[in-house]
Formats: sequence, structure tokens, C-alpha cells
Amino acid sequence: MSFFDKKFPDKIDRLPELAYNLWWSWTPEARNLFKRLDTPMWRQTQHNPVQMLQELTEEQLEVASKNAAFVRHYEKVMLLFDQKVKSNNAWFPNTYPDLQNQVIAYFSFEFGLHSSLPIYSGGLGILSGDHAKEASDLGLPFVGVGFMYPQGYFRQRIPSHGWQEAVYQQININQTPIAPVYLEENKELHVSVYLGDRNVYARVWHVHVGRISLYLLDTDVDENDPWDRELSARLYSGDSEMRIRQEIMLGIGGVRALRALGFKPSVWHMNEGHSAFLLLELIRDKVREGLSYEDAKAYVTKHSVFTTHTPVPAGHDAFAFDVVSRYFNGFWDDLGLTHDEFMALGEHQETWGQAFNMTILALKLAGRSNAVSQLHGKVSREMWQKVWPEKAVDDVPIVGITNGVHLPTWMSSEISDLYAKYLGPNWVEHQDDPAIWQRLGDMPDQELWNMHLLLKRKLMNFLRARARRRWVAGVNDATQVMTGGTLLDPDALTIGFARRFATYKRADLIFRDLNRLETMLLDVHRPVQLVFAGKAHPADDPGKGLIQRIYNFAKSNELGGRVAFVEDYDMHMARYLTQGVDIWLNTPRRPREASGTSGMKAAVNGVPNLSILDGWWVEGYNGANGWAIGKNVDYDDHEYQDNEDANSIYKLLEEEIVPLYYTRDGDNIPRGWVEVMRESIRSNAPEFGMARMIKQYTNELYIPAMNGDI
Repeated sequence: MSFFDKKFPDKIDRLPELAYNLWWSWTPEARNLFKRLDTPMWRQTQHNPVQMLQELTEEQLEVASKNAAFVRHYEKVMLLFDQKVKSNNAWFPNTYPDLQNQVIAYFSFEFGLHSSLPIYSGGLGILSGDHAKEASDLGLPFVGVGFMYPQGYFRQRIPSHGWQEAVYQQININQTPIAPVYLEENKELHVSVYLGDRNVYARVWHVHVGRISLYLLDTDVDENDPWDRELSARLYSGDSEMRIRQEIMLGIGGVRALRALGFKPSVWHMNEGHSAFLLLELIRDKVREGLSYEDAKAYVTKHSVFTTHTPVPAGHDAFAFDVVSRYFNGFWDDLGLTHDEFMALGEHQETWGQAFNMTILALKLAGRSNAVSQLHGKVSREMWQKVWPEKAVDDVPIVGITNGVHLPTWMSSEISDLYAKYLGPNWVEHQDDPAIWQRLGDMPDQELWNMHLLLKRKLMNFLRARARRRWVAGVNDATQVMTGGTLLDPDALTIGFARRFATYKRADLIFRDLNRLETMLLDVHRPVQLVFAGKAHPADDPGKGLIQRIYNFAKSNELGGRVAFVEDYDMHMARYLTQGVDIWLNTPRRPREASGTSGMKAAVNGVPNLSILDGWWVEGYNGANGWAIGKNVDYDDHEYQDNEDANSIYKLLEEEIVPLYYTRDGDNIPRGWVEVMRESIRSNAPEFGMARMIKQYTNELYIPAMNGDI
């Protein structure tokens, strides 16, 4: 397998195969192999081995093949690759040997796998990517379906005035780990979907994610008119008309792509409502086989799973009836329904009128539905009780399965090695066993603290090197260089905040009493500093206003360079931030955060959380592993809520967090702080790792769906 116009020496001829399987991205030994091949290029490409292999010359590869140490490292990695990717020795086949021939089809609008494939915007995509990786690790019979966005999500630019600008850049396909699917030599697999008044075609791309495959649809093909070629150009852009066309292509086109590839899934999992039209296509298939609508619906319901991700009403797609009628004209006839019966499948009263709501469609037709934390489950049952008016709220069939994060992806290789030393070399395979994490008690404070200081220095070096590159390239002016973290003090208590800038996340809450905050930031002996990163949706002006406000604080010399805003947040930056700050700040307006996973990533790297008791932190906080902002209650008065929560942040920082961080012993180790770090890891890693989540999905959702149980 090779997609490069060069010959690879025999001794290292499987490097292309390795580069084109994203397994390397969560495997330290493989990452270190590519880093060893050319360290400066590894950093310059932001850890993209496909781009590296494109740019390395045959002479450089020949030199590497004659380096005995490199070849030994290569052979070790390829042996591990074959064990982890080629073999069938994993949790699912060992636990369910009779179900290995089943297939779980997982549909998501975005997949956050690696920064070299920027087809994700935030938490939903990162969760999908982590879900796929853990499905590979555990050996699930799993296939993913999504979109290949040729322009990806936007690149963020923050000019000196602080107002976010969106820049779209064409992805260089030759430098991404994807390949087109061919039915036969020189004939790509294309699928078509009738959209309105014509067929629209999509090419199918293939991504190797360890053991599993991900298939991405791309409408930028010659058969389509220019308008249709743009259908999958960008993630989350365009109006309602564009969105419904995308969602029809994902749901219906995705089903057809899997059929063309020979898959016969027994589980259809919709990650959020974007792909819910797949349910209609599946029912239509069964009706064409001779079943009645009711029998076809019952069959599809038994084998479908739906995950809802947000309690924010605007986060649930809804389309005007006339738009749905236009795109599905005649579809109801194929189902054996009237027009009104068809529209009733998604009917919902929105703030702007009656509409066809994708979440309603999924909840009505999917046999199993889940929310993404226990609190979100409670909120969702209240929110969607109208779908089951005959049931009490507590009996609404939406269960809570709390999100997790893929530990090998989000832990630094250094801390992973430290865990291997004290938890055992196979700790990843047993990550959801709380007993192994008790062994952290054997880890000396000095080792854990030194590891954290190393990761903090890496963060500071990353921010400075990044600012330097952008300055040299002429991307940023002097003001932007200053605000991007170059003035941060590596010895100061560093608070990190990085996520999507939506107003309900209250990114500026810590600035509510500026005088009180300034006193902490400018304390000569115990300084505090803040690092912010994140994007606002291109259409979200209030979110952009939050970014501008914080960016102006970063520019202010009155705050002494103690505030930074780092532009163009992505997965690559997220790893440095979640591993390298001292504490992770999260301030959503409770109960509007469904789960949140950035805090989980920080926690498992020994970075304690300072967070509102919302989403996952209600479950994760135990009184000793971080800090809870405010109370475990909801408020109707937002002004009062903001004042209470801001005061709680200041009080915790002034009375507990700052003193604990700066109280050092004779070895200059903050023993009390290190104990909070240790407890953050011990209590959160087994509970909020993706292994626990995927096993829970498997046992509670996938296995019943495979068996057709309701």
C-alpha cells in the first residue's frame, strides 16, 4: 500500500501503511518513530506523518533504512501494529465471540481524529473520533459514516481589533490519511441521492482508524453542478436549505454507501439528529421488501440507537414543513403514509412555528436513546417528555450514559510512560478497573510533580514557538504575538479555559469583578495567569463578542501580560493545553452543558478541575480531586447566578487554590497540590475513560439492538 510517488527501502517499506492508519496517532511508540525520522519536520507538520513522507526525499529514507537503531524501532512498532490492528484479540471478540459477524454503523456529522484531518468543530466531533478509536481498541465490529469536508472547519484569525475572522482553506488531500474507495480499478465508488429535483452524487473516502473503517461522503465530483459540489465543502456553514440537503445526503446517502460496500449492519447508531433521515431510508428498504409500514418501522426501531447531545433548544435541527415537503415529495408514498402522517414523524413546535425536528424524528423511531451524562439524562427526559405524553418524566426512555475520553489520545506520552511504570505495562487494557489506579499511591510526589513541570514547560515552549512562526510568516503583528502567550510566566499558577465560545459557556465570568481578579493576577509573590482558546460559530456574533472582550484583556498592559488568548484552537493545541496548565476552568450556565469532555482530558493528565457542577463534573467531583464552583442547584435569575458563581471562583482561588499551589516544602514541592493531582487521576481516569463508555454502550445499547430487543 503506497500513495507516494517514491520508492521506500525494503527495510522500512511499511511506513506508508502505518502513516495511513490513524492508529499511530494514539500510540506513543509509533509517534516517536515518525518523530525520530525527522524531528524538526515532525514539529513543522504538526505531527502529520503523511505530509512528512510526502516531503522526505528517497535519499533521506535510504539513510533511515541504514540506521540500525531506527530499523529496530520500526520493527518493534510494526510488530505492535500487527498485534493491535491485524489480530482479533480484543475485548469484544473475547467477550462476545458469537457476535463478531454483526456490524455497528455509527453516523456522525463530524469526526475529530487528528488535526491533519480537520473535519471537526468541537466536542461532538472529538467524541465521535474518540468513540471510533476506542471501538478499534476494544475490537467492536464497527464502521463509521460521515462527511469529508474539502474545506474542513474554518481557521480562526484574531486581528488586532479582536473580532474573530473565519478563513477557509482547501485541505490538501495528498497530505491527509484518506484514500478514495474503488469498486474496481480506476472506478471510484459514488452514491447518489435525489435532492429536490435531481440526483446529487457523492464520492466515498476511506479512513483507517486502527481496526475499524470510517467512510466519508464528498459531493465535490464531476457529475454534480457547482451548487451541489459545494454541498459538503464546509462543516456547519450555509443556511437551513444547505443543512437539510447535507442531512439527507448523510442519512440516506450514508445508508446507500454502506450497502454498496457490502455492509449489513444490525445496529444503526445516530450520534445526534443530523443523520436521522437514515431511519426513513431503512424503513423504505423494508417496505420495498414487502413489509407493511408498521412492520418495517418495528424492525428498524429494534435495531437503531440515538444519542442526543445538548439541552440547548437551538442545538436541535428543525426545518420548515414546506422545505421538508419539497425534498421528500413522494417519499411518504414509498412508506405507505400520507403527507400528514409523514410530517407528524418530526412535528414539533419551535419558537418560530411548527417544524420538522430531527431529534423528534430520531426519538420516535429509534429503539434506544441516550443522553451523555446523568444530569443531561434528567434534563432530556424533562425536555422531550412530550414525545411520550402518556409517560411520567422519570419513565421517559432516555437513559444517561456519561461521555468519556480516549485516554491514549489525550494523555501525553511522558505521563503514559509514568503510568506504565507504576500501574503496569498493560494499564491501557485495564483502564476502567479502579483497582489499578490505586497504585498511584506508590508514585512519589517528586515524580508526579516533575512530570507536570515538564508538560507545563512544553506548553510554554509550544505557545512561544507558535507565536514566533506566525510572526516570521507575517500572519501576526506584534500585538498578536504578545497576546498569544509569549508573556506568560512558567512559574505562575496557570488556569486554562479552552472550548467553543458560546454565550452559555460564560468564558468571561472570571472577569466579572476585574479589581478582585487583577489583585490575584498581579500578586508579586503568588501570581495567577489565564490562557484562553476557542472558536465562536461563524454566525454567532455574541460569541465573537466574548472573544473580543477577552482578547482586549489580553492586550491590556494593566493586567501585566497575565492573560493570553491563543487563536485557531484545534486538537493539536488542545493536547498541550489540557496537559500543561495547572488547573482547568469550566463555567457553563448550569444545566446547559450536556457533558463536556475537555475537563476529563485535563483530569487524567493530573490537571485538577475548577468547574461548575454541570455535565460530567457533578459525577466526577468528590471533594478532594478538584474544586466545585457554586452549588449543585439551578437558578432562574441569571444575573444572580452569575454573581454567585463568580464570587465562588474568587473565593476558591483566594482561600484555597492559590495558597495550596504556592505552599512548598524544603524540596520546593507543593505536597498538598500534588495530592489533589493524584486524586484527580485516580478518581476520574477509570470512570471517564472511553473504555468504560464504549463497554456501557455495548452492553446497554448495541447488544440489545443486535438481538432486536426493545
